[in-house]
Amino acid sequence: MSRLPFWFIVTGILGFIAYHAFSLLSLTGWLGDELRGPEGWFHAHLFVLGWATMLAMGAVYQLIHVILQSDIYSTRLGYIHYVMFGIGVTGMLYGFIQADVRWLAGFATCALIGILLFGWNMAVTLFRASQWNPITVSTACACLYLVLTGLTGMLMGLNFAFGEWNGLHERIFGAHIWMGTIGWFGMLITGFSYKMLPMFYLSHHYPVRLQKIVLLLWNAAVITGVVAFLADMKRGLLWLALLLLTAGMLVYVYHLEQIQEKRHKNNPGPGIHWSVYTSRALAALMVALLIYAAQGPELLLHPRVVLLAGWVYLGGWVSITILGYASKIVPFLWWTHKYGKQAGKPGTPLMAGMLNQRYVSWGLIAMAASSLLLVSGVLINLTEVMMVGGTLLSIFSMAYIFMIARVFQH
Repeated sequence: MSRLPFWFIVTGILGFIAYHAFSLLSLTGWLGDELRGPEGWFHAHLFVLGWATMLAMGAVYQLIHVILQSDIYSTRLGYIHYVMFGIGVTGMLYGFIQADVRWLAGFATCALIGILLFGWNMAVTLFRASQWNPITVSTACACLYLVLTGLTGMLMGLNFAFGEWNGLHERIFGAHIWMGTIGWFGMLITGFSYKMLPMFYLSHHYPVRLQKIVLLLWNAAVITGVVAFLADMKRGLLWLALLLLTAGMLVYVYHLEQIQEKRHKNNPGPGIHWSVYTSRALAALMVALLIYAAQGPELLLHPRVVLLAGWVYLGGWVSITILGYASKIVPFLWWTHKYGKQAGKPGTPLMAGMLNQRYVSWGLIAMAASSLLLVSGVLINLTEVMMVGGTLLSIFSMAYIFMIARVFQH
């Protein structure tokens, strides 16, 4: 087994710790400030690139082998991608803190090269395998949206340096955020869940028709949202994009129920249970937001609504899903790496004994509860509640990730 996924996962864990350490230092006060500034950009990119994307890339490198039953196109290219992306993200974060445009431009280019290498590696791997189904198509779409997110980010950086497209900057910014959150993370999570949930639930002979419907609805939502921002037609199209996305999420949640109905394992672990719980919660909140925005599409662009929706999506669904899957993926990877050749021999530890699932359950409950407190503070616009919720979330999150990291001591 290649060690490439480990480098990404371990680096992602370090990025997760760094994000919550910096959040603790500020008592999450940056959430109550204007996010379109150096501190907001620093925290947002540390969260999205430094840990979530870094860990997701590692998962892709490992799980694409499971999905295709073949190796990636180039492991060497994967290591070059890791170095370029890691250096680029680190330099970008320093550039945000220093508010240095030249520093940002140089390292953003480095990070973009890493993303392009990742996109090329995945594209060649998928086309060579020629196994086209909702899982592989979702993965391909996710990688495409990540590349487009990187390119639009670079365009904004060039605009900061030269100021040629002042009228387009806000439009590009909206498309950049939409593709990175809804496109990259959304397509990746839904697509990989079609493989991982049946695997952990030991589900067989479940219907798969709804996977194609989710794929179509989600892509339609991404494209509609991008057009809404780039064409400056947010009042007319953004609510439609949310409608398509909500429909896709509802169908996705129903399909998860179909997978569970055909399960042969009642308890796949708390991490998997929580990935389903958060999907249900997100679907319900999206319906509520859709109804709220029906009063006037401009309500979707209110700063408080954007902050609330962004935190529920990224800090809630994306984070809890990744952390829940990590409780299964990390022990599996490490056990296979260390003991795979000794399976069945006396003295070989069991995979189930590498991570206490009761602690995983309590950790996820604590993070979910503190996230709800933080979201409540955002909803009522009370800084003290946001600080208490954010501080508790960072403490519980760091305790959880340290527990995951202890698997590597075996």
